[in-house]
Amino acid sequence: MESGLRSRSLALKPIETKRKAASIEEYDMLTVEDEPLSPTARLFHDPRFDVHAIAVMASKTRISPQPVKDKLVQTLLKHPRFTSLMVVDENNLADMKWVQTKVDLDQHIIIPEVDETQLESPDKYVEDYIYNLSKTSLDKSKPLWDLHIVNVKTRDAESVAVFRVHHSLGDGTSLISLLLACTRQTAHDLKLPTIPTKKRRPTPSGYSENEGSLFLGAFWLFIVMLFNTAVDVFMFVITIIFLKDTKTPVSAMPHSESTKARRIVHRIISLDDLKFVKNAMDVTINDVALGLTQAGLSKYLNRRYAVIGGEDKGATERNNNLPNGIRLRSCLVINLRSSAGIEDLADMMENGSKGKRGWGNWFGYVLLPFKIALRDDPLNYVKEAKATVDRKKRSFEALFTLTMAELLIKFFGVKVATAVTLGVFSNSTICFSNLVGPQEEIGFCGNPITYFVPSAYGQPSACMINFQSYIDKMIIVVSVDETTIPDPQQLLDDFEDSLNLIKNAVIERGLVKNLK
Repeated sequence: MESGLRSRSLALKPIETKRKAASIEEYDMLTVEDEPLSPTARLFHDPRFDVHAIAVMASKTRISPQPVKDKLVQTLLKHPRFTSLMVVDENNLADMKWVQTKVDLDQHIIIPEVDETQLESPDKYVEDYIYNLSKTSLDKSKPLWDLHIVNVKTRDAESVAVFRVHHSLGDGTSLISLLLACTRQTAHDLKLPTIPTKKRRPTPSGYSENEGSLFLGAFWLFIVMLFNTAVDVFMFVITIIFLKDTKTPVSAMPHSESTKARRIVHRIISLDDLKFVKNAMDVTINDVALGLTQAGLSKYLNRRYAVIGGEDKGATERNNNLPNGIRLRSCLVINLRSSAGIEDLADMMENGSKGKRGWGNWFGYVLLPFKIALRDDPLNYVKEAKATVDRKKRSFEALFTLTMAELLIKFFGVKVATAVTLGVFSNSTICFSNLVGPQEEIGFCGNPITYFVPSAYGQPSACMINFQSYIDKMIIVVSVDETTIPDPQQLLDDFEDSLNLIKNAVIERGLVKNLK
């Protein structure tokens, strides 16, 4: 425990992040050019879509505040978004802009006082701390981020840092990229983390530019993408208007009954297990992640349906309690940048440049259908996921949704754009994303990180599922509304069990031979 910190009672109270002297007038405004908020950033400031991104970093050592402050001055505070206030023109509420200011780190770094000897479960304390944090919004009278240092020894870490950012500052990819740009490899303290990049598949034999095969193939692919996009856009529009997912036990409560708070839990599994299935079935990691998600959700929903009506009918693979024809879709977040930009962000901060370098919210949504059913062959979950993902890759749906959101805000205002966005979330069921992490161990402000967990709260969906890789780990993160999903750990159990079933099926069918 840091010296000078007094112990406090164990009972968790609602977290108060506001400080004395937190008014805009008491911040020193810098004489730089103001920058208007992007259309998507303004959408995130609508009270109905007040989304915050969270990154939980588990450290192998106790975190000392002063080295963190010294490091942030040299890194994070050189990025203009983290030194800017969001200011609204009193005469024109639609006029929102970023105005740079001087930052007092003491108002952004929060260190709760904890008597560890009184904790029955340190892991539960950290989980409850984040849960209580999700009940609050960032104070808009100062730059929209904070860092909570929770020096409590948990099962997998000596301490935890919770980095919270308002989603108007940037999308998940840019925020994670910025966070990683503030880290270094523990084995080489001057090197940035390395992120796996997609490898281009070799051109199949028999194709020749001289024969015009590549041109004809590209032309046909373009026609297919136009057709798929037309279908996807049609489905997206009718989803906004009236096409709803089947009401299931994981569907969000009506807006008037829902709560903002989200319980965020995670499970660490072996990335090698996913690679094992990937290589054996000749698919991608994303296909495997989506497949085991479909399998886990099917298993979880089968259990929930088994007890509907107060009678436990049993939830086994042979006792199918699932209704036929469940429509369950996910809002899949698609990054529309050409690269993660970690090197650009690190160079910008090192040189003190204030350029945006493509910063902001550059993502689109894709409505991804999930097949909810109990399969005799677990491998069918992965095969179905691959077919779904391959189909969605041949569509401009994500680009269309980003463009549509910007045009709606420009011509009809934030309220209309928010209503449309809420319509998509309300009529679908879950959010899903899969993020690629560093290939080596990293350190944050000199503290080696054992794992990090990205998530969010404030989204209308009752369940958000993230997959985050880190070295040889895959972290499954769920952010849930407990009034809808009261047992998120059981959901994680079902995900892990589903992966084991898929892996065992690969071995039983002899597909492991494909690895040789």
